[in-house]
Amino acid sequence: MKSEFSLSVQYASNDEDIPQRHRFRKWVSASLEGPAQITIRIVDLEEGRHLNREFREKDYATNVLTFVYENGIGDIVICAPVIRREALEQGKQLESHYAHMTVHGMLHLQGYDHEDDEDAAIMESKEKAIMARLGYPDPYGV
Repeated sequence: MKSEFSLSVQYASNDEDIPQRHRFRKWVSASLEGPAQITIRIVDLEEGRHLNREFREKDYATNVLTFVYENGIGDIVICAPVIRREALEQGKQLESHYAHMTVHGMLHLQGYDHEDDEDAAIMESKEKAIMARLGYPDPYGV
């Protein structure tokens, strides 16, 4: 039985080839372990850098940030230019990398992290399984 969720997708980047809402919805659905209310915001470098500096004290744009407000409620911010650059550098399909970063953010939203080796192994295993179910290659195998 699939969990119920609401999803808002905000497009705040002019980057090319950003997936459409129905793709994000599919990736979120595949990652859910319970009911959720999620906003995914696709941003440019400037906003991505600002948010990472403001909330993580790191002065660069990162690929994905997750903001958890309470159980199952949160925001996922994906920086489109960083996703594009990483996909090119890592030889990944752009859609696959967007899918992976959405899954990654969703797992963070549900309490998973990668702060130590054991937690990282658990999270990566879940990511690989979800990505395989979605028909994408192992995101860590490239």
